Amino acid sequence: METQSHTETKAIALHLASNIYIPGVRKSIQKELVFGDRDELFYAEGGSYLYIFKYGIVSFFGYDDATINQILMELKPFCEDWHESDLTDDLLVELVSDETKTTATGNHVTLHNSDKESMRLTLLHLSQSVALDYFAGLSEQIMKETRAHTSYLEQNGKLDLGGKALKKYIAKVLNINNQISENLYIFDSHEVTWEDGELDRLDRGLKQIFDLKERYRTIKEQGNIIKENLSLFKDIMDHRESSRLEWIIIILILVEVVDLFIMRIIT
Repeated sequence: METQSHTETKAIALHLASNIYIPGVRKSIQKELVFGDRDELFYAEGGSYLYIFKYGIVSFFGYDDATINQILMELKPFCEDWHESDLTDDLLVELVSDETKTTATGNHVTLHNSDKESMRLTLLHLSQSVALDYFAGLSEQIMKETRAHTSYLEQNGKLDLGGKALKKYIAKVLNINNQISENLYIFDSHEVTWEDGELDRLDRGLKQIFDLKERYRTIKEQGNIIKENLSLFKDIMDHRESSRLEWIIIILILVEVVDLFIMRIIT
């Protein structure tokens, strides 16, 4: 009778930086590269896995704490805005060697121990969950700043942002929105699920576990609210600039009239 093997280990994802230089990491890390492109690197090492994303997230499975710390030190030179972040998430992964179906329920996933694509998909969604936490924090901070500006406008009838300051603020918001659009692909099914029904079920199950779609919608809705406020701020700034130009023209005309009047008196 064949012995069935079951092991449970936590997968963990960490937010380390605002950006990780993927080409440099690819040359530096000496492990089996299962998948790699300009945005992400997925490594296997025996029964352990490492997934690195350009937007600053790294996820691990099967490594002890000492090895994780060693890998983090290897990655540090390639990280922009490196920090010891408290943005983490984890997931209990059970590896099985029998014909048990791949499942994802609660905070628990069952995978076949030789299925690298299932592991890759699991670590991808775990990493996307941490990325959502990161971008949700940025979005909430922008919302807080926007509320402060609108409150000042309500109380004083004018903006507390000048032309240059407002332009910088708009650019900051646009950069964050661009990062979210580039680095989060919550509604897109991963390419490995397109022709594999079991991976597709795992994909949908993981999205439910981490509530990825709803959290993403919340961030996007906040972004839309912020953009509406920025549009209002820009209109107010344009009106203020237009009024300033009108006053300059009026003053110039008055100067010209006064000058003409003085010249007539003198002559």
